[in-house]
Amino acid sequence: MRILSVVTLVTPTGDFGGPVRVAVNQAAALRAQGHEVVVIAAARGYEGEFPTDVEGVPVRLFPARTALPGTGFAGLRAAGMRRWIREHRNDFDVAHIHIARDLVTLPAADLVRRLGLPYVLQPHGMIDPSSNPLAAPLDAALTRRVLRDAAAVFYLTPVEKEGLAAVGGGDLDLMFLGNGVPEQPAAGTGPTSGELEVLFLARIAPRKRPTAFVDAAAALAPAHPDVRFRLVGPDEGEGGAVTAAIAAAGLGDRLEWEGPIAPELSVGRLARASVYVLPSVDEPFPMSVLEAMSLGKPVVITDTCGLAPFVAETGSGIVVDDSIEQLTAAIDALISDPTMTRSMGNAAAEATRERMSMAAVARSLAETYSAAGSSRR
Repeated sequence: MRILSVVTLVTPTGDFGGPVRVAVNQAAALRAQGHEVVVIAAARGYEGEFPTDVEGVPVRLFPARTALPGTGFAGLRAAGMRRWIREHRNDFDVAHIHIARDLVTLPAADLVRRLGLPYVLQPHGMIDPSSNPLAAPLDAALTRRVLRDAAAVFYLTPVEKEGLAAVGGGDLDLMFLGNGVPEQPAAGTGPTSGELEVLFLARIAPRKRPTAFVDAAAALAPAHPDVRFRLVGPDEGEGGAVTAAIAAAGLGDRLEWEGPIAPELSVGRLARASVYVLPSVDEPFPMSVLEAMSLGKPVVITDTCGLAPFVAETGSGIVVDDSIEQLTAAIDALISDPTMTRSMGNAAAEATRERMSMAAVARSLAETYSAAGSSRR
């Protein structure tokens, strides 16, 4: 099949996070199974011309413009994208839109709907009942109708399913779709130098709670002189607080924020860690956690994370509440017990290999696309 994949924003430092990783992983797996896929998105941050591929996946990128200042990603638009979609509509059999309440993916979804191109939507937890004053008019103008006319709307958790039904206000074709992860060779549980590393790799944003990670590191460091703590990710609002907290901890090079890295380097960076920690709350299905698990890393996540039942059931890490005390205790347990760390890491690699295969996700997508195309004929 010929598949058009739409995502909000591509940057060299992975500012938009998980949805882009998911879109690229899906496209690569579908291409491996013989399908044609092009990913289109707004883009910024590149020097010179935009790339024509991301990790081997063909992309068509459009200049990101700020249409609504002060609204972050939601206020971005992709200059020229809608015209390109009109011109290339007949080049595709189906569209897969990684949708959010923004001015890139919502207008794209509405356009493919009006052009009669079958489409599916994947919101990644980004469309739910909202008190934001901009949500109501946007939902009335665009969100509800694109949800209702989609051949399928994918959800990650029961909570997301309920939220989508509430926003859609009618019968939606809701389907579960997990975020698969490419199979990786297990990387073991840390550097060969004998020094352990605890890693936070995510956007430095309030929802991710990077300062909670810093607080836990500051509490643990005196008892664990052989452990280093690292944060990796772009600043999305918490950079100042993180910098101040790191300085206050006074741990020197044992606690550092390395800044952002290119998305294609994230797996390699995860491979160097011993333990992966994501203290964020209400996280639907974080790709960074799945990637860490696929590499054989034990993880520490909160009980509001969509992956918490999977991690707990498979013994792939430790699930905590949102308190600093439980977060600190969980990290302490792992860095104090190499046998536990190794056992949970092995369980994580096995669980993702058996139950989160990217190939299986691609096959499921292809079946859904085919059904979507058949329903429009």
